Amino acid sequence: MKRHGEEIVHAQMPSTMRSNGNKRAMAKMNNFLSTNTVVCPPELLRQAQAAPTPRVAIARAGAALPMEAARDATQAGIMEPVFTGERALIEAEADKLNWDISAFELIEAEGEEESGKAAAFACGEGRADVLMKGHLHTDVFMKSALNRDAGLRAGKRLVHIFHIGHPSGGALTISDAAVNVSPNMETRQDATREVVRLLHLLGNDRPKVAFLSATESVIPSVPSSVEASELAAWAKAEIADADFSGPLAMDLILSPEAVATKKLMNDPVAGQADAIIVPDIVSGNAIFKSAVYMAGGCAAGIVMGAAVPILLTSRADPPAARMASAALAAIVTAANK
Repeated sequence: MKRHGEEIVHAQMPSTMRSNGNKRAMAKMNNFLSTNTVVCPPELLRQAQAAPTPRVAIARAGAALPMEAARDATQAGIMEPVFTGERALIEAEADKLNWDISAFELIEAEGEEESGKAAAFACGEGRADVLMKGHLHTDVFMKSALNRDAGLRAGKRLVHIFHIGHPSGGALTISDAAVNVSPNMETRQDATREVVRLLHLLGNDRPKVAFLSATESVIPSVPSSVEASELAAWAKAEIADADFSGPLAMDLILSPEAVATKKLMNDPVAGQADAIIVPDIVSGNAIFKSAVYMAGGCAAGIVMGAAVPILLTSRADPPAARMASAALAAIVTAANK
């Protein structure tokens, strides 16, 4: 017998939690989880559709999620897929979607390593403009992307950026929440450069970038506060057309009320940040997942610093997030040409 209100909770839950009548999962639902429908930011999609359509090499495409993502982005006019992997699997998934893929290039390869290599080499040889992860492990995929013979290394550190759109409008950008576990100062400098570049491409003429710590004061016993101060000073001297501040804790990054309480109204970033540079993957991943699961954000993810944009898709990504990631790749690719 269902408890009172259980039907409503069940209807709002993600499909993965509703499967097989998972009552234990339902019992663990709480009020902090958003029930908003995740939507690809319309302005992001419009900008991508106005750009030239990039060719996207999908490493081992023959599985439901990468094929659905490719079909949706292709139909939206922001992707021309280049499939790599086992032909039979790719064609079987296309048939399930009732999608005619005969007009698109298919590079046959067996297994994860060969498929990843084929996709990376397609980008390095100029046959594709974007590298996208399909049905293979992330470590295998990134090893393929970093293969010197593939030609994707551009002499810069690879950094991951999440651009998270809110259902009511506005966005928050975070780096690095997915690739660099404990980034050193140089890696965070590269992340800062790439974040500012991306936000400029998205139409933000002067982005406001915060360097995260647990405090707004420089405290030697809190290393991230010292590093945030150094990064802010470096960025102000080295990067034009952006505002920087650090160290800042999350309340001062997001809340004008907290800014007023602590009398930091003259800080150009506090309470109105467009982007956060985090000290490690733990804090970055926590902020990203909080924005998604608690605020209903749509997280578009992209790896920058290589010769082509790289898309690290996840099984947990909803279709809107996959679409938004493809849109980011189209926008960045257009700027690179």
